[in-house]
Amino acid sequence: MRYTSVAVAAALAMVSISTSLHGQRPDDQIDAKSLALLQQGKAARAAGNADGAIGLLESAAAVDPRNRQAFIEMAEISERQGLPGKAIRLYREALLLEPNDIEALSGQGQALVIKGAVARAKENLAKVKALCKTTCPQATTLAASIAKGPPVSTAQVTPPTSVPAKN
Repeated sequence: MRYTSVAVAAALAMVSISTSLHGQRPDDQIDAKSLALLQQGKAARAAGNADGAIGLLESAAAVDPRNRQAFIEMAEISERQGLPGKAIRLYREALLLEPNDIEALSGQGQALVIKGAVARAKENLAKVKALCKTTCPQATTLAASIAKGPPVSTAQVTPPTSVPAKN
């Protein structure tokens, strides 16, 4: 009697897990509407309309959250807009979908360098090199960014106010 309830619970768990996995689409079958929005977003980006591109790419990700390329495109636009923190988050979204995406690892590494997190960028570089097995442009670009280092922030200096001379 004691084992019957445990066995029934385990059986129900196995049935529900296998049913939910069977009903999902494979990762390589991204929704066609999402892919169309991705292409429109790329076209808007190429035309120089960054805000329109972001809107289309966000729609593509909303239609199908497995559209990794939409996250990468949004991250690249964010990085060009001077928002490396947002770019890092978007690259992380892409890496949650595919941890071995060389493009996302490299892009996130470059954004990390801009934020000053060079040690984490070096970890990404090691992953990229391990995945490439030979020389690849993403590893070379990331290594160059790391060697260059984070951008130097220049503090705005206000000129000293002149003090009137005493007679």
